[in-house]
Amino acid sequence: MTGAPYAVRLSSTAAKVLDTLPDQVEDTVWDVLDAAAADPWGFRQWNADDPEGHDVRYASVGRLSLTYWVNRPLCHLTVLNIVWLG
Repeated sequence: MTGAPYAVRLSSTAAKVLDTLPDQVEDTVWDVLDAAAADPWGFRQWNADDPEGHDVRYASVGRLSLTYWVNRPLCHLTVLNIVWLG
């Protein structure tokens, strides 16, 4: 990707989960989202068998997983879900 990073938006579900996470895990969430915003397709596709699901991505680091959707026309990522197995 070239140009400015994509803006990041949280779904209401993801925002609720983020509010409950310990500070160090929340920092990791934002680090992962910074990387995703700079290169939205740098993480693997959620379901590689879905030819129309190219823009739904899954970022996983250790016990933390994020699912996000790349909104190309608006140039932003929408975080659909956050899972932390802590």
